[in-house]
Amino acid sequence: GDDGVVDRSSYFRMLPPFLGEDCMGSTDFFSDEALEALQAPLVVEETLKRRQRVKSTFDQDIKDDESYPSWLDSTEVTEQHLRWAVWLITSRVLTVQGAEDENTSYRLLIPFLDMCNHDRSSPHILTGRAVGGVGAELKVVAGSNVRAGDQINICYGGGVAGNDRFVQDYGFLDSETAFNIVAQQILGRRRLVEGTNAGRTIASVDKEASIKALEMTSISQDEALLEIEKDPATKSAISYRMGVKKALAKYT
Repeated sequence: GDDGVVDRSSYFRMLPPFLGEDCMGSTDFFSDEALEALQAPLVVEETLKRRQRVKSTFDQDIKDDESYPSWLDSTEVTEQHLRWAVWLITSRVLTVQGAEDENTSYRLLIPFLDMCNHDRSSPHILTGRAVGGVGAELKVVAGSNVRAGDQINICYGGGVAGNDRFVQDYGFLDSETAFNIVAQQILGRRRLVEGTNAGRTIASVDKEASIKALEMTSISQDEALLEIEKDPATKSAISYRMGVKKALAKYT
């Protein structure tokens, strides 16, 4: 406007709402029962650590600060609000490469690009470098003709992220390929993308724990449980472990 303030209300309105369906699909908002139903020790461990960091920040910086702003409906800001805010940012950041001589990547919030939805089969590619050097830029390159009004999707995670990331960071499960990636990680055939051991193959103790957890139920038992389960998060957790087991069967 004339006062130099940029009106971003239209952008804020398109963001997923507090405790809406999108964020409730993330493990950050799963109940203890739903987390256990994942049969995924590494996912559960990372989720609980993330929750603890949120709690520590809330307790230290917000909880006892009487001057802290209220929520949109004039109620007090709670730990759940902060957990949602952290998830919201995580679900929208992009991992991009720095300068060529840095060998460093950055996680950045880039409005407009974060409006692109996920499609692993999309012909459109996110490419470039957002920082480092003259002319650095990040762009979506069209892989096919785009008509006015067409939705432009990209592949989240650069095509290397599996459903262990999708169920945490985005709140949904992707295709069979994303389950194959998780299976390959568990078997040590692919490096972990995120978490404490990002960039490394799975430790033998974690591999054993992951396989042991998945052996708690069979695929046929999971299918029967999925038919009667009512809780959306637990249904998602059962679908996750079923997908991983079916993928593991291809490689073992």
